[in-house]
Amino acid sequence: MSLPITPPYPPMEAALVGAMPQGAEWQYEPKWDGFRCLAFRDGEHVELQSKSGQPLARYFPELVDILRQLPASRFVLDAEIVVPVDGQLSFDDLLQRIHPAASRIRRLAYEHPANLIVFDLLVDEHGAALIDQPLRTRRRHLERFAARYFDALSQLWVSPMTTDARLAQRWFAAAGAGALDGIVAKRRDDVYRSGERRMQKIKRERTADCVIGGFRYAEKAPVVGSLLLGLYDDAGLLHHVGFTASFKAPQRAALVAKLEPLIQPPGFTGRAPGGPSRWSSKRSMEWQPLAPTLVVEVQYDHFTGGRFRHGTKLLRWRPDKAPRQCTLAQVERDSRALTLDRLRRSESA
Repeated sequence: MSLPITPPYPPMEAALVGAMPQGAEWQYEPKWDGFRCLAFRDGEHVELQSKSGQPLARYFPELVDILRQLPASRFVLDAEIVVPVDGQLSFDDLLQRIHPAASRIRRLAYEHPANLIVFDLLVDEHGAALIDQPLRTRRRHLERFAARYFDALSQLWVSPMTTDARLAQRWFAAAGAGALDGIVAKRRDDVYRSGERRMQKIKRERTADCVIGGFRYAEKAPVVGSLLLGLYDDAGLLHHVGFTASFKAPQRAALVAKLEPLIQPPGFTGRAPGGPSRWSSKRSMEWQPLAPTLVVEVQYDHFTGGRFRHGTKLLRWRPDKAPRQCTLAQVERDSRALTLDRLRRSESA
């Protein structure tokens, strides 16, 4: 490539903070629920790079085709790959793209095409590097670039941005319940610092009361490795929705005595935990069903596809809570959550 920056190129990253910074020097953007991506184009050559520097182009051929068809023939974009499904972002559909079979990838790309949400322009259409320009200047270049080259109905679009902290707070209120994963705050006078955590991200943490429907032993010791969490639906079925493993070694041993007397099938009467996979051993995936009597409160950041996205944090035991009170209604998407379409149409402030 003859571009001034070439892959692998570490993107600027964000540090997790507890509160949104305030002040005229900050701008705010949605933190999208997808894969971070740097998109490079030099003539007919297009390359997509993950945050860790790995190539992504083979998994998103539709984005490669779109980028190659733009009238601009040289540029570098900093963006997020997302897969919209029914007005929300589906991380499950996004993960399915990372597959060795090209035929499967083509089918998935046809069924649910990926979008590229662009939030920075690192090299413009003239091949000039913008990384030493302040963010406010790069943003103006990006908006002009998009107005000139992006189709209004394209799968390429510019992420909304605001300097209004009140609007950012409204976006944040919808985080974890729709298209957003949080908020990213960026200093408007900052140049692009490759590989540095100069931005700030704020993620919304939520809590839910869950039934312990089962547990797994640890891989190499006769202690508890993780607690399997369940929530009831309206029909009274207990569905497996995730796990928690955030307890210390002494607690893991003590939990054996607490849980083993409660071992009793079926544990989960709805969706149950999966079996062994190629990424885990048989022992680490086998699980013990429990009578649905114990309740815990956990903290989580995202609930999609009928489960917690990541492992949850155990906050406390809830002996005061009846298991049947632990329902999916706690984690259902807020009916007022921002849809992807509403966010896409948000105006920069």
